[in-house]
Amino acid sequence: MRKGNLQRLHIFSSPQSAIRSQNLSSGIVSGLLAATGPPVIILEAAANGNFTDAQTISWMFSVYFFGGLFSVVLPMFYRIPIVGAHSITGVAFLATITSQVPFNQLIGSYMISSLLIFLVGIFGLFAKFMNYVPKEIIAAMMAGIITSYVVRLIVAVQHLPLIGGTALLTYFLFSKWKLRVPPVIAAVFSGFIVLIVTYNFDVATGSNTGFVMPIFQLPEFNLLTIFTVSVPLALLILSNDAAPGIGALQQNNYEPPINKIVTLSGIFSLFANLFGGQSANVAGMMTAICSGKETGMKEKRYIAAIVSGILIILFGIFAWWTVPFIKSLPGDFVSMLAGFALFGVLGSSLNLSFSQPTRMISVTFTFVIAMSNISILFISAPVWALAGGALIANFVEKKEEKQVGKGETHGEGNSYSGGE
Repeated sequence: MRKGNLQRLHIFSSPQSAIRSQNLSSGIVSGLLAATGPPVIILEAAANGNFTDAQTISWMFSVYFFGGLFSVVLPMFYRIPIVGAHSITGVAFLATITSQVPFNQLIGSYMISSLLIFLVGIFGLFAKFMNYVPKEIIAAMMAGIITSYVVRLIVAVQHLPLIGGTALLTYFLFSKWKLRVPPVIAAVFSGFIVLIVTYNFDVATGSNTGFVMPIFQLPEFNLLTIFTVSVPLALLILSNDAAPGIGALQQNNYEPPINKIVTLSGIFSLFANLFGGQSANVAGMMTAICSGKETGMKEKRYIAAIVSGILIILFGIFAWWTVPFIKSLPGDFVSMLAGFALFGVLGSSLNLSFSQPTRMISVTFTFVIAMSNISILFISAPVWALAGGALIANFVEKKEEKQVGKGETHGEGNSYSGGE
């Protein structure tokens, strides 16, 4: 214990000795990834719910400030590149329901979702919790929710051919060359440069708003919204953020404190909820960036997470400027940003959804129900998609799955795990 404490004290006494160009650049890339697409989806969700400017700015502040704080505190304490942010898949889900749920009830449902995540972590139920709903079903629901965003990317490219064509070309080139800069960031920045050159808009619009103090939000609890918002949101955060983030750390030979990461995701999310944000949790993609070999020495990669956290905190603090500025951008360009931000998520979601042949019926129904955007008995499409997909997977396909497993066991010696 004494040696561990001395090591932690060393972090605070000379952090500059740990900073290298590799972990600095990875941290910057990670921070930019959080700021180049997800804010647009927050604004769309807020617009769908007719949120005021103050409520929207408070939402943006809370998820970035507390997500960034998560990304600073945990790496400094554990010396592991645990990156924090907010759940982009959670925001994409909320964009489908903010128009149906009163604002204060949303806050209450966020808090219940955070409490569920906290309890999953504190009682060590992460693996068991994820087994109740097959991961393929959750991925299919996510794919159904975000497909429309990616489709709008193509429409936006048609409307803005020069800007969209440049961004698409950049995306494909960076994907082919496998450069350290993620294709999404490269595409967004190239498109933005062409936008500045070719489009006449007031880049100073955001600065005219002035500073807006984040607002403390009062929750209102409703059993129906807890069922329709809290449970799906918790599942999305655990499956699409916590699981990939923890998995990335393990793949890079770290031993992350899994239950503590999940527990703290719930605690930091609760703080974000108080100001109108849906979560502040461990981030999957950004943790993968900061924990990879390209970030440099394994013992120093936690610095990349801290750099990312600082950038995210700054983005949250200046939400009063960034929200009006993004609103000043052309609508098609904003749609393009959202499409690029979710393009990779859609691909990975579809890949995981249809990875098990024995789940073909359940994931297909889940996908089309989530995409339908229906609402029955005040329950939104994503919830019906989860419920319907899980029922089909467990009661229709279960027998077939077992039979396939037995057949392959006797034949080739392999069996399907079924994602459970």
